[in-house]
Amino acid sequence: MIDVPEQLAASQERFNGAAGRAFVARLPRLAETFLDRWELRPDGPSLYGVCALVLPVRRADGTPAVLKLQLVDDETAGEPVALRTWNGDGAVRLLGHDPATGTLLLERLDPSRSLSRVPDTREACLVIARLLARLTTHPAPPNLRRLGDIAPALLERTPPALARVPDPDTRRLLADCAAAVREVADEPGDRLLHWDLHYDNVLGADRADWLAIDPKPLAGDPGFDLFPALANRFAPDEILWRFDALTDTLALNRPRSRAWTLARVLQTCLWHLEDERPLGEDHLEIARRVRGARG
Repeated sequence: MIDVPEQLAASQERFNGAAGRAFVARLPRLAETFLDRWELRPDGPSLYGVCALVLPVRRADGTPAVLKLQLVDDETAGEPVALRTWNGDGAVRLLGHDPATGTLLLERLDPSRSLSRVPDTREACLVIARLLARLTTHPAPPNLRRLGDIAPALLERTPPALARVPDPDTRRLLADCAAAVREVADEPGDRLLHWDLHYDNVLGADRADWLAIDPKPLAGDPGFDLFPALANRFAPDEILWRFDALTDTLALNRPRSRAWTLARVLQTCLWHLEDERPLGEDHLEIARRVRGARG
């Protein structure tokens, strides 16, 4: 019997409504289907995130792996494409994929060795920088979401969203973010981006000290990939140190990376405004400090 954690059911209800409830209802049957199809046997308690149920398993030859069950949407559809492209270079290896359901079979990493548990946040940031330097060397394969489409859409959504911001300083800050996006929107880049490489999405492994998991891939400029390392494990006085460490390690153009980081702030703020949620003060502080950085 496959137990579905209540927290996963709640997050599916919150984010996906009826589709999420239907997904949760069919999870036990779906798990049994792929345990049988891929000749897997359960090998420990299930894990979960906001969107996926992850079952530790062993393959017929005894190799440890994990079965990842998730809804297919714009973010998850590109995951197997990206993992095939990276082929284990800085990221978890893909062992199997069912396109109809989005089910993935992945190499098993060590969930007890999360980068979020490394006490030194600067060293943790450098780990992410080194991983991004490897991941973004790969050109994006066709048919992924593209930053070239996302950036113009952000600019179109900004004016009505700003009308909902009562504080003039915050409106000015977000308007500056939009102005930065306009400066780089015509050169969106073509690298394979992870999009969500924060500290909880980096795990230890036997074959490498650290590997990335859970990409939400798109094609674009690597500068668009820096924001999670600034926002996660937030430390205001470390923002510019992390930004410099990331851009130096990836050998990025700092002004362009600043603009794409402000684009990420704008994106998250638009989501909040459109959902009638308060803006994240951490994100606004990242924008203030990155906006005023030199170089």
